[in-house]
Amino acid sequence: QVHLVESGGGSVQAGGSLRLSCAASGGPFSDYVFGWFRQAPGKEREFVATISWEGTATYNRGSVTGRFTISRDNDHHTVYLQMNSLKPEDTAVYFCAAGVIGPITTTPGEYLYWGQGTQVTVSS
Repeated sequence: QVHLVESGGGSVQAGGSLRLSCAASGGPFSDYVFGWFRQAPGKEREFVATISWEGTATYNRGSVTGRFTISRDNDHHTVYLQMNSLKPEDTAVYFCAAGVIGPITTTPGEYLYWGQGTQVTVSS
């Protein structure tokens, strides 16, 4: 069983930056694809970014490309989401997900493990 704990959320003004962290324990961290998803009030959970097990392949949703960067540190079992130039529409609870063995994927159902989420609020 893999346990994921997100941190780094908070409240910022538009144009600001945050770095989310996802600390993993209890499983073969370096074997898994990781992803970040978000869910705004009244909306469905949506894909944000994903990274391959070795960190060489990444993919972002179009609206965050050029602003968000996903990365991972396999030695420290942590995945990061650097978020720059934040916009009010980025406001959501951000979730870390893991458990995919294979290619990177944007599909939530392919991830086995989920964190509890961290709130990101961007004010205009």
